[in-house]
Order: sequence, then structure tokens, then C-alpha cells
Amino acid sequence: MQSAAAFRPCPAGQLVSRNPSRPLLPARPLRVSVSAAGSVATTRALALGLLSASPKSRQRQVSCGAAGDAVAAPTAEEGGGLMKTLWLGSLFGLWYLFNIYFNIYNKQVLKVFPYPINITEVQFAVGTVVSLFLWITGIIKRPKISGAQLVAILPLAIVHTMGNLFTNMSLGKVAVSFTHTIKAMEPFFSVLLSAVFLGELPTVWVVVSLLPIVGGVALASLTEASFNWAGFWSAMASNVTFQSRNVLSKKLMVKKEESLDNLNLFSIITVMSFFVLAPVTLFTEGVKITPTFLQSAGLNVNQVLTRSLFAGLCFHAYQQVSYMILAMVSPVTHSVGNCVKRVVVIVTSVLFFRTPVSPINSLGTAIALAGVFLYSQLKRLKPKPKTP
Repeated sequence: MQSAAAFRPCPAGQLVSRNPSRPLLPARPLRVSVSAAGSVATTRALALGLLSASPKSRQRQVSCGAAGDAVAAPTAEEGGGLMKTLWLGSLFGLWYLFNIYFNIYNKQVLKVFPYPINITEVQFAVGTVVSLFLWITGIIKRPKISGAQLVAILPLAIVHTMGNLFTNMSLGKVAVSFTHTIKAMEPFFSVLLSAVFLGELPTVWVVVSLLPIVGGVALASLTEASFNWAGFWSAMASNVTFQSRNVLSKKLMVKKEESLDNLNLFSIITVMSFFVLAPVTLFTEGVKITPTFLQSAGLNVNQVLTRSLFAGLCFHAYQQVSYMILAMVSPVTHSVGNCVKRVVVIVTSVLFFRTPVSPINSLGTAIALAGVFLYSQLKRLKPKPKTP
């Protein structure tokens, strides 16, 4: 599942600078590779392939590179300045804070209301309302999007829906800390699917970095007090789905006249996910998150509804803030921040829910997260081109 400043695709064949005195440089061909940045990577990859820059965007400074897996705005390191550093630090704090509250509220609801499809639909509904509010009020400029673009985005919305649904199914079955430990295996599936479907073979060092990830998750699973197979396989399915989404986004690369920034793209995917999941909710669990049903189940109606609403707001907020951060820093920096975020969520959830954790379980989790950090660092190392 996992959740924002825009990424601007390069105008055809060139880089445009604000400074007229600076010569124009030819852009390298667009190329996208899969990263472990979760849903953020999907949006970046999709923005590259589906949408090309509009004429107006030629007046803004853009950059396009083949190193890494995304096109990003100038990094915070390039701009410098105390205010920018403080702003970036504040965004990282909000990113972590919203994620912590999302996991806490979400787990509290799922413990007493074991209907993950209903909960996921509520989260998409909240995101849809927020997106419509931002468009109507003009806080975010409403995008102009064609039917062909919606058709191209639909597969991404479907796998986005599945990824978040599997995550909630896992959170409903096992501890928050264990779900996030399993989701640390995203890099493994990223490398595997890229090799199988895109022919992108990893370097030896990247493969080596996957060993502590897989070993750490296995060690943590063997000693997890809340372990059950439904929760384990749901989290694994979430990994596969999210990384399949990244591969799918590359297969659907077609250029359009209009460009979408990542906030609008994420909002459109959220709205589409709400409509995709609605019939599934009706024909599987049925609409259960109603005052009448909650009261008949002996639950605290106000508490469940309030926590579900807050979880939905935090779910949408942390993903948008994540995209805002990615517009200011490099993909590698964002990937490291995402790794740290997972550590923060695991630690806070263990403390809040008083989750029993054995020393071996802690060791396994630490090894897996260290492997993720190593992977994020090694991904930026590119093999030197062979000289004839």
C-alpha cells in the first residue's frame, strides 16, 4: 500500500534554464528504473512515461537524468540556505508523524473492526474528498486530462488499490512492526521483477545487499509472537503488487500533450481507486462501516468512525508530503529517508502497542533494515561503461 511540488518531464530533447546566459544542454534519453520508494516510485515513473511537458513548462528549470529512477526537481543541496533546510526538515517530520498516526489509528480500528476492504475504501473516500476540495478551492490547479490518459492510468490505480488493500489486510492480522518488517523486502521484489520483465540485471553488490534483507525478515518471522500466515502473505502480496506497479508504469509509457504534476497524478489515482474498490466492497464485505452496524456489533460508534477518519486523513497527508520531499531531494536521499521512516514506525508501534519483541526478533528486524539502507546506497552506483 505506503503514500506530495511536482516532477516535471523534460521537454522534448532539451533542458531549459531560467538563466538566459546559460547555454541549453541536450537532454539524455528518458529512462526509468525501479526503486524501493514504494508508491512514490510509481508516481515518478508514471509521470515520466505518460505525460510530457506542456509549452508553459519550458519557462521553468527542469532536469532529466538517466542516473537513478526518477526525474526530480533541483535538490535541496543545490539551493542551500537555512530556510530551505528548516522547511525540508519540517516536511520530513510531518512525513514521519503522519505515518505514525496513520499506522496507530488504522491498527486500532482494524483490531475491533476486522473488515479491511471497508477500511481501505474509507481511506480512498477521504482522499477523494480532500482532492476534490483542493481542486474546487484552487489550492491545487485542477488538471486537464484526456480520456486516453485516464485509460493509461487505470491499471496503475488498480494495482495501487490492491497494494493498499493487502497492507491493511496484513495490519489487521499481525503487529504493525511485523507488517513493516516484511515490507522491508520491497527491494528484493523490485530487483526480481525488473530482471524478469524488463531485463534490468542488478549489479553484484545490489544482489549482496538483498541477502541481509531476506535473512533479516526470515529471522524476524521465525521469532514473531503475532505471526500468522494470512498476515505474512498479505504483506508479501503488498510488496509484489507495489513493485509490479512500478514495472507496469514503464510498460505504459506514452507521451501526451498535457503534463500532470505528481500531486494531481496522485489525487487522480486516489479518486480512481475509490471507484475501483467500491463494487468490490459491496460484493464481498458489504457496507459495514455504518453507525447501525457498528452499534449492533457493540462497538463505540464515535470512536471507530473518528479513528477511521483520522487514519484516512493521515494516509492521504503522509503520501502527499512524501511527494513534496521528493521534489526537493534526490531519489537516493528520499529512499534513505523512507528507510528511516520505517524504523521510526516500527519503534513507535512497538512502544505504543507494547508489542512483545524478543532479542532475536529485534536482531532480524535490524538486519533487514540495515540491508535496505545498504541497498539504497548501492543503487546509485552505476557500472562504468566498457571502453572499446
